[in-house]
Amino acid sequence: MAIELHGYQYSVYSWIARLALHEKGVGYNWVEVNPFAEDLPASYLATHPFKRVPTLLHAGFALYETGAITRYVDEAFDGPRLQPAGPRERARCSQIMSIADSYAYWPLVRQVFSHGVFRPLMRLEADESEFRRGLAAAPRVLAALETIAGDQQYLCGNQLSLADIHLAPMIGYFVLADEARALLQKYPRLSEWWSELSNRSAFVATTPRLPPALG
Repeated sequence: MAIELHGYQYSVYSWIARLALHEKGVGYNWVEVNPFAEDLPASYLATHPFKRVPTLLHAGFALYETGAITRYVDEAFDGPRLQPAGPRERARCSQIMSIADSYAYWPLVRQVFSHGVFRPLMRLEADESEFRRGLAAAPRVLAALETIAGDQQYLCGNQLSLADIHLAPMIGYFVLADEARALLQKYPRLSEWWSELSNRSAFVATTPRLPPALG
């Protein structure tokens, strides 16, 4: 049975799920869902009662929460392993995913990207103070990640993992702001990782197409 991924085209968490599927080599059907719409269909609410995205449907199995989705994708399908085998590396992978959710998402995406990039593009009201607060909070997050990233090719070793997949879209949105991109350059390990990760074919293929700047 075909896999369906229900998500919103600009959602960073939908992007993460798509990236995991692409890196795993798993085909899927995309179903666009706008979680901000007032008239979400009852069929979607039956699979995700909290009105968020993404949700994955596979052979009668409905799953939401992005970390659960990406782990399921890794464990349920053939393809390159996306979770380290060693206990320390596996723990580090989980730790980085948790850091991304708990400490990176809000300042990097909801503050810097949303108010510094996305909302102006969409001609929506943006709050400069929110953008500035996100920039002020970002160094603590980036410094923590710089410290634990290690010196191998990817965040948890020499093989791509769910940690890379979880963090990369957040950084991808963050660096669309000029000041944020300059800030990342102060962290050489993360900058080197980002330079390679952002050029992977799966990352390029799944990057959301933002609307062009409006005059």
